[in-house]
Amino acid sequence: MTQDITGWDVSNQPPYQNYPMMAVWDTVIRCDKFGKPLPGLAESWKISDDQKTLTAKLRSGQKFSDGTPADSAAVKATFEFASKNGGGAARYAGIKVDAPDATDVSITWPQANPLIVLSTCNVPITTPKVLASKDFKTPVGSGPYVLDTSHTTQGSVYSFTKNDAYWDAKTFPYKKLVVKVLGSDTAVLSALKTGQIDGSLITTSTVNQAKSSGLKLQTLKGETTRLLITDHLGKTIPALGNVDVRRAMNMVFDKKAVADKLYLGNAEPATQIFRPGSDAYIDGMTDPYPFNVDKAKALMKSAGYESGFTLTIPVIQGSGVDKLLPYVTQQLSLINIKVEQQALSGPNMYAELLSGKYPVPLWPLGNYGESLEDINDYVLTTGIWNVSHQPDATIDSLWAKINTSSGDQRKQAEQDINKYISDQAWFVPMAYPDLFFAYRSNINVQPSSDYAALNPLLRDFK
Repeated sequence: MTQDITGWDVSNQPPYQNYPMMAVWDTVIRCDKFGKPLPGLAESWKISDDQKTLTAKLRSGQKFSDGTPADSAAVKATFEFASKNGGGAARYAGIKVDAPDATDVSITWPQANPLIVLSTCNVPITTPKVLASKDFKTPVGSGPYVLDTSHTTQGSVYSFTKNDAYWDAKTFPYKKLVVKVLGSDTAVLSALKTGQIDGSLITTSTVNQAKSSGLKLQTLKGETTRLLITDHLGKTIPALGNVDVRRAMNMVFDKKAVADKLYLGNAEPATQIFRPGSDAYIDGMTDPYPFNVDKAKALMKSAGYESGFTLTIPVIQGSGVDKLLPYVTQQLSLINIKVEQQALSGPNMYAELLSGKYPVPLWPLGNYGESLEDINDYVLTTGIWNVSHQPDATIDSLWAKINTSSGDQRKQAEQDINKYISDQAWFVPMAYPDLFFAYRSNINVQPSSDYAALNPLLRDFK
């Protein structure tokens, strides 16, 4: 991994490159690349007609690494914990979980939830005892691997041994799994060449070296690099409450140059935040804010902010943001916006990033095949990446249409959201970058069929 994990709190597990999470925990169901349910801790399930309740039948005999049963009581405790803790708590607010016996469980949302399957896929299950104590020093899970604490050094190396009692153990052929944290591009490539690791995400700057070294490459798509301007009402930074300021911020970026120079041609310019092929994506949509510094300056002047303001952008080393920020800083300075960097590190860095202290994060966020998830995470008031969590009546109205419609009507409502947030300049989309996973010839990596896989999953290695 190019970044360290955030710790072992099940309510704070960003999916990006999180092999330890995949190793130690199971979820009630998994999701395929289209967001459809697959077996997990549950062997069967059904969703109510009103889209409020998922009822599941759990596998009997599954146990956690501490020997206690992975049963409905654990599912109930975990979902109730997730509704009150972590950056995604709003997604589970008001849920009711019933566990009438050890293998039957139902999770009910207070309103119709078009993301009921995806929401269930995203919660790793642990024991009621761990949750009650909030003792997250060591993970307790029922996944395909168990943490080997004697060969683990936090922040550096995480070792795991196979859980042969896992219900799908045959899918994981390796008896031992070692995950190393290497933050440097040079260190990653060196470790691949010398066999210290078998695979890793690599950056565009090392792709050619990886190819010439005989490494295999898998190209992954599904991210949009963007600024998220979440303070739409200007409560933290008054200037951001003016739509012309947000539009001016869009117009100072040469998106083709970003794709060609910063990503070395391994990207496409982005004119919208949604992934091509998703329902919210609008085919043929031209860039609403083409590169034009003079017009951006004029917009700032008409908005009354010609002298600019100061903007603090958080940075996590190794996330890719640290390499983009010099250009972002340079371009925003052209309209007198001074960028100050705030370095984030340690186990709470993602919680800090999403805390709302920094209303304009810069991040290469993943885009899902199901754009409803994008809207839920990035656009809704409760969205984990809508870090200021400010209400908007238009978005609420369009989301209500999505909740009560299907087919073409739902698709149109999603595209109407896209049009609205583009017009209101809630984001500064810059590029659709390619991601590259490099791996040694002694292993086989099969393209993932699981949901939102921005890197191969553990089940993909053979």
